[in-house]
Amino acid sequence: MPKTLLLSLAAAAALSACKGEETPAAKPATDAAKPAAFAFKDALDPADFAEHVRVLASDEFEGRAPGTPGEEKTVQYLKAQFERMGLKPGNGDSYFQVVPMMETTADESTTMTIDVKGTPRTLKFGTDMVVGTRTGQPEVKIDGSELVFVGYGVDAPEQNWNDYAGVDVKGKTVVMFVNDPGFHSKDATLFDGNRMTYYGRWTYKFEEAGRKGAAAALIIHDTEGASYGWDVVKNSWSGAQYDLRAADDPAPRVPLQGWITGEQAKTLFADAGLDLDAMRAAAGKRGFKPVTLPAKASVTLKSTIAEKESRNVLALLPGSERPEEAVVYMAHWDHLGKHDGEEGDNIYNGAVDNATGVAGILEIAEAMAKGPKPKRSALFVAVTLEESGLLGSKYYVAHPSIPLDRTVGVINIDAMSVSGRTRDLTVVGKGNSEMEDILKPIAERQGRTLVEESNPAGGYYFRSDHFNFAKAGVPALYADGGTDLMEGGTAAGEAAGKDYNEHRYHKPDDEYDPATWKLDGTMQDLASLFEVGLALVHDTNLWPNWYKGNPFRAARDAMMAANPPASLKAAQAASPTDAAAQAKQ
Repeated sequence: MPKTLLLSLAAAAALSACKGEETPAAKPATDAAKPAAFAFKDALDPADFAEHVRVLASDEFEGRAPGTPGEEKTVQYLKAQFERMGLKPGNGDSYFQVVPMMETTADESTTMTIDVKGTPRTLKFGTDMVVGTRTGQPEVKIDGSELVFVGYGVDAPEQNWNDYAGVDVKGKTVVMFVNDPGFHSKDATLFDGNRMTYYGRWTYKFEEAGRKGAAAALIIHDTEGASYGWDVVKNSWSGAQYDLRAADDPAPRVPLQGWITGEQAKTLFADAGLDLDAMRAAAGKRGFKPVTLPAKASVTLKSTIAEKESRNVLALLPGSERPEEAVVYMAHWDHLGKHDGEEGDNIYNGAVDNATGVAGILEIAEAMAKGPKPKRSALFVAVTLEESGLLGSKYYVAHPSIPLDRTVGVINIDAMSVSGRTRDLTVVGKGNSEMEDILKPIAERQGRTLVEESNPAGGYYFRSDHFNFAKAGVPALYADGGTDLMEGGTAAGEAAGKDYNEHRYHKPDDEYDPATWKLDGTMQDLASLFEVGLALVHDTNLWPNWYKGNPFRAARDAMMAANPPASLKAAQAASPTDAAAQAKQ
């Protein structure tokens, strides 16, 4: 497939310099794109942004849990805002896309018994472990299931790595570490070293256990490897859990899945005559072999199951020349809801995560609607069930209102920084796609540089909704505020991030705070993402792709080769020399 990005402005030079590859001559930016990138960025209103956050994160919205009165308030608020702006329904004649879902609420009095060499030990839900099921069954029982330690639970043929080699785990309980083999071992030659790959995500590990036929899968928690503490695991797995129906999501499902604390794992391994740290070291080396433990697990998990539905909210600003092609702005509206029975403040308001992102796409939608008519369409998508495993975006990608081969690119906004202006701009998963080459000169005009996330081991690129688009091949940009604060530098920025992660992330204290929030930096970040979208909707020559070597590029190339968009064919016809050069790349 030819390289489809015809860069405008300074982005072509940036691509050539950054990637060290021959880049075809770029077409000049269209007259429409130039003024749009500057004249309307001031239309972003911090007061409006703050009001959206205040409303969405208020106690009245009860933490915006799917399937609750908080959802109804949220989706109706978003619909009303899009209607006020003059945007059209984005899903046919509706602003809503119904997402069928399954609600599963585990009995939190559940205990797990682990018998090691004939000596049983009881693990309590929330304190020692958490478990759940995606089967839709009101009772899942394992009785005397043999435990097998499978290292990091990874089967990656392209990495010549298989933690399941030589063992049949059908009907057994697999135990594994979170993150990748290269992380704890500090070996840069294993996978991506300190940068988490998709194999390090807990979602992958449970899916792989399901593919292998395991009866249960337990991940050993450690704060460094997971990038969050046990309280985040406990809060996220308590209360109602949501999933797509099996009919809408064919991914493999292990009957019982969950986590155990590092302390309980250490005791388990010691009782089995093994040292947890030594096993972690062994699992981080090539040639690791799974270890059958002299232990058996038993648990009866009872859950309340309900068939429900949630909604994505979609609004469309139609393009004047290529309305069938669209740029997608997205953010997830859901959060963790209200935890009945929990002492103290039990509303998880989700102000930063992710009322800020939703307020961001609302502000961009309004500003873009007031500007020149875009040549391409802009689709604004507020998705549900992100906190339940990126399910709303997964459903949309399977049922897109704009075909994926006509989706130019995706700009995801999730948990914006409220710490103030920065000298840098974080691109989560930096080095993935040519969307960055559009962002780079925009950031430079702001006096900022693009940097990767400060904790690449956290796997944040796989933890937000753009990832479902990426897996399908659509180039996706996920950028966030930097850490080098104008007031206080990197030390202050890192301290602010640590403070949020420890005290507010997935906790009731994630609330809107006008006294401490510094929205000047938030609006600067938003302006940069606004300009990326403006370039894409006003210049129909722009078709960003993944960088060479990226695992998502093959899917994009295949879809574009099968059914090339009219604007791509027109650009190639207008510049046959460029097209020939691209075809060689």
